[in-house]
Amino acid sequence: MKKSWVLSIIMSFVLLGGVLLPTGSYAAAADDTTSTYSDEVNTEENSTYEEEELTAEEAEFLDYLDALTVSAVYEKKALDAVGGNTYITSSNRKSFYLKLNNTAIPNYTKYVSMLKQIKPENAELKKIHAKLIKGSYAQLEGYQSFKKAVAKTKVNSTFLKQGNDKIATGIKSIQQYHAEIKAYGEKLGYQM
Repeated sequence: MKKSWVLSIIMSFVLLGGVLLPTGSYAAAADDTTSTYSDEVNTEENSTYEEEELTAEEAEFLDYLDALTVSAVYEKKALDAVGGNTYITSSNRKSFYLKLNNTAIPNYTKYVSMLKQIKPENAELKKIHAKLIKGSYAQLEGYQSFKKAVAKTKVNSTFLKQGNDKIATGIKSIQQYHAEIKAYGEKLGYQM
């Protein structure tokens, strides 16, 4: 029996960031026997716990999801700092600049760096992962353009537009990644 929680993890992405946030427990879905204090000795013959053997491709996929979960901490910090609200006015320009400069950009840079360190061996998974890196890097460039836009007293609309375009490009690539990673997980037999 395949574990259905894998695709629920995949589907719990944050749309703007492409982060994997686990929604369920990582506990195995196998039967678990509880024991009470008695003279009976629990041996392998008496146990109803059965472990499922994973293929190499399934094991790599699960390891890949674990690696994404580790890097997601930095992405979450960055997205929380920006707050999803990128409407910039002259009154919130300075606070937005500080959020970008002190929290969002450093954490998102760390996130993208960690994504680049994930190197799946499977060719199909590697191709899918490249879309996540491409989209996340575009979003980082968008944040950097936003920072340039609000660095001076007057908001620079040219850099603001460039930032919005980069974010839109990143979202498109990350959405492609979501669709492909979901299909890949389903191909391995992981159900919603």
